[in-house]
Amino acid sequence: MPCSTMLYVKFWRGCKCIFRLGNEIQKVQFIKNEKEKEVMEKKIRFGLIGIGAQGGAYAGFLTGKGGVQGIPAPECPPHCTLGALCDIDPEKEAICREKYPEIPFYKDWKEMVNSGDVDAVVTTVPHYLHPEIAIYCLEHGCHVLVEKPAGVYAKAVREMNECAAAHPDVAFGIMFNQRTNQLYQKIKAIVDSKELGEIRRSNWIINSWWRPDSYYRQSDWRATWGGEGGGVLVNQAPHQLDLWQWICGVPSKVYAKCLYGCHREIGVENDVTIVTEYPNGATGSFITCTHDPIGTDRLEIDLSGGKIVVEGSATATVIRLKKSEAEMNATLSMLDVMQLVQGNAAKSNEMFTVETFENADCWGAQHMTVMEDFALHILTGAPLLAPGSEGIHGVNLANATLLSSWLGKEVDNPVDEDLYLEELNKRIAEEGLFPVRQGK
Repeated sequence: MPCSTMLYVKFWRGCKCIFRLGNEIQKVQFIKNEKEKEVMEKKIRFGLIGIGAQGGAYAGFLTGKGGVQGIPAPECPPHCTLGALCDIDPEKEAICREKYPEIPFYKDWKEMVNSGDVDAVVTTVPHYLHPEIAIYCLEHGCHVLVEKPAGVYAKAVREMNECAAAHPDVAFGIMFNQRTNQLYQKIKAIVDSKELGEIRRSNWIINSWWRPDSYYRQSDWRATWGGEGGGVLVNQAPHQLDLWQWICGVPSKVYAKCLYGCHREIGVENDVTIVTEYPNGATGSFITCTHDPIGTDRLEIDLSGGKIVVEGSATATVIRLKKSEAEMNATLSMLDVMQLVQGNAAKSNEMFTVETFENADCWGAQHMTVMEDFALHILTGAPLLAPGSEGIHGVNLANATLLSSWLGKEVDNPVDEDLYLEELNKRIAEEGLFPVRQGK
């Protein structure tokens, strides 16, 4: 069997039913008549804008010609196909024409959008371009799946969201592929159900994003204020920033310490510590960097009725208290506490139960699951796992983090959009590599 997730297996075995998974199958829609069967036999033609590392991998996945060398490639989703390719780089054009001679190639993305060769596009381009391309697609009736992050600054992302709201018949999604991880889906379901009570505190250490200087030298725009819009907060960490707010909620206050060019020859942030406060009084912390070759990926969520710990985005431990922490506080003696702290098994069994579960995804399978989810949304109207409008939450959090670091004080979230853009433009001007930004 090819490298795949459980969700893949369900999608891949014919079109008799549609499965959407959380911690278990939540929805089964049977094909009731020939008309529905005809719809489910259709494929959405995806156009890829930008054929770099990510876009090139998607092209390989969608055609069955492989993705990244040395990494097992997932099967092409049953309702997706490659409709066209687009890039301004002559070298990329030559590679595409040789590898995919049957696929139309465009140098102008607007021409591709209006060509009739594609039903939807994926924006695998520098981050600043995501809102611009998405707005054009939405206004011209072309479904759009934006890569993370939704954009660099919240003002442009909000304008993109407003455009999407004005065109509800055009599908708008975002490539938050880690939302397909069944481990995180189950955790979200547990938290949302309130079975463990209210969140009191969450902590995420995500230092498994090691990048050497050779990575930053791949492109002139990489790790620049004017070209990329920042460092780890706009490139690697958006995955976890999205999951953090998706599961734990959107914070109302942010205080952050960022280091710029820490152990690297770059000028943007690559070492970040965030402290957050939530409307219910809960707190959180988020730590990330790109200079730790060993790396740590550990999420802890403390709740009034238990605790959730995730290691490596692959193994989760859910500890359910038999009494809430408030009840324990009111009733436990110091002897009980000593026995519990010293690891007394009998006492522990009296206090809580422990459940563990795992997830094993291969790289690329999650991305294809998001594309299949997007295609099924277009074909059937099924709800999106990652609606494009939700991308603004992670952008706001990243903006608030940098603004707090620049100003040296706690800031509100959502961020002051105009103030953030003003401060960002100061750094773009000082850098002197790209023009400052004017809104969109």
